[in-house]
Amino acid sequence: MSRTPHIILPALLCSVTPFVDANTLPDESSIEQITVEASPTANKLPVGTFDSPISNLEYDPRVDLQSRNMAEAQADVTIRGGIFENTGFRVGSTTLLDPQSGHYFAEIPIAPQMLSGPAVLTGADNALYGMNSSVGTVSFGWKPIITGGSVSLGTGTNDFNLQSIHAAKNTQLDNLANYTLGFEGEYSHSQSDGTIDNGDHDFSRASARLQLVSEHSQTDLFYGSQDKFFGWPNLYTPFGVNETEDLETRLWMVNHKQNYAENSNFEVSAYYRTHDDHYIYSRENPSAFEAFHKSEVKSLALSGRHAQSDALAINYSAQFIDDSIESTTLENNFTSRKYYKLSILPEYTIALKNQQLTFRLGAAYDDTNRDDAKVSAIGDITLNTQNSDGTAHTLYLSYAQASQVAGYTAIGGSDSGGLFRSNYNLERETTSNLELGLLLEEQSWQLNSAIFYRKDNNLTDWTFNFDSTSARFANPVDIDTAGVEFLATKHFDSAKLIASYTYLHKSENYGAADIDASFYALNFPDHRLTLGAVYNPTDILEFRIDNEWRTQHKNALRNGHDNALFTQLTLKITPPQLSNLFITLAADNLWDESFEEIPGTPGRGEQYTLSATYSW
Repeated sequence: MSRTPHIILPALLCSVTPFVDANTLPDESSIEQITVEASPTANKLPVGTFDSPISNLEYDPRVDLQSRNMAEAQADVTIRGGIFENTGFRVGSTTLLDPQSGHYFAEIPIAPQMLSGPAVLTGADNALYGMNSSVGTVSFGWKPIITGGSVSLGTGTNDFNLQSIHAAKNTQLDNLANYTLGFEGEYSHSQSDGTIDNGDHDFSRASARLQLVSEHSQTDLFYGSQDKFFGWPNLYTPFGVNETEDLETRLWMVNHKQNYAENSNFEVSAYYRTHDDHYIYSRENPSAFEAFHKSEVKSLALSGRHAQSDALAINYSAQFIDDSIESTTLENNFTSRKYYKLSILPEYTIALKNQQLTFRLGAAYDDTNRDDAKVSAIGDITLNTQNSDGTAHTLYLSYAQASQVAGYTAIGGSDSGGLFRSNYNLERETTSNLELGLLLEEQSWQLNSAIFYRKDNNLTDWTFNFDSTSARFANPVDIDTAGVEFLATKHFDSAKLIASYTYLHKSENYGAADIDASFYALNFPDHRLTLGAVYNPTDILEFRIDNEWRTQHKNALRNGHDNALFTQLTLKITPPQLSNLFITLAADNLWDESFEEIPGTPGRGEQYTLSATYSW
């Protein structure tokens, strides 16, 4: 019997099944597919560089992306009013971790053509599958390789240029019946002077994978390399200097998915990741302050679903991560750590006339060799109704606990001075999330809605004091967050509309009087609206537009106003005389919005591009 799509309903409002590729979660073979496609953004590609796994998340109502320079340069991805270090990035069954700082979690040197997703997991699903990410996880799966490819060239304002090539080939193996061998490779490069002064960038990425596929399994062997240089005024400090970063990321990964029996499967993932960071405080005076970091991470993970019967199943996940760092700014007393996590979530389903009632109740165990262990409760109840006309609705209630430990910059540097001041007294962070949600699915539209209440204890935040010479202080804070979320998608004959609204309210307690501003925990929108549209007036023309309006919570560090309107507009032209070729005109930040997404850090400017893509 096919299961209804309750597996990720306790996730963020838009992370229910309509937003999840079949390869994203371990039980993809048993998730019932529904007809309404509900992509959270209209545009698929960025304007100022080549696409990456986090491209266009700034217009995605599921997350709040706070960028420096642009999303692909330095992206802090936050979920439901959390901070960047509360958000994990999962590929296959394993979480990509950077021990220095969550600022580098999104450095993923994988071509998006290779990945399904992103699926945004919160609540019970984040507690089950996430690792050291107490609020949410952005999850990707490995796509099957399909023969084909493309080459793109682009130019634009601010001396922008882009080159990208992608090719894939799969072949039936004669000596192994029912097995297919595939190879996929990609290289991309972009460069520009930047949308504001001293906001230049030079990015390149190369990635490749081998894939072996059978009727019941898929094995991927991957290597990716990414090099990024970018500058930005007040990149991390509010002192009016032009800062730069030079990043090198290398990733080796092997992944195996296996289906067995009925509605049962598992996925094993392992990776080795290195990340080098060269930070310069002032590009005009590099010797004033510069820092070198080299991190190394090894991980092994397993997740899956074992069905005992049509009524009873066991969902599970286990991860091990071993990391270390060499740094010129840490005190060398905290430069390595081992992480362990085991999650078990039994599931019981009662089949009714046209409904399914599902109960899940389990727990997660987190531990490291340096911190206290923590056991967290996970549970949800889901009622799914399937009507004879193909429509459906789903009601769920979930409660989930999760925990994580602080990064090395927060806990392993100097606690008495310097630009970034650590705190040796930081303890394990814990989160409790209660959520009620409703999903309505009709023939041409759907509505996701949720209301939630989350308690974060000992959350590590970075704060500012106007009387101090330090740029940031790591401080613990207890925060209660309440939120309401709505997302609607409507399909017409030649158009699609996407609209969302989010409201957040916070009450915080730092337990200290010398805090004038928060860079992250109190940097959130009180109200946020998104509106996107895709319109195909003819076979030749396609218009895509994404809009985001927000009113941000007041912050003493922010220069300028607290309201912002961002727009990305794309026109795709497919000339009938030129087979397999299309031309794209694109604009980002159409109104030249100067809003500071991170307080004290200048916002990005306008960017216009012209590109041509030939595919085969």
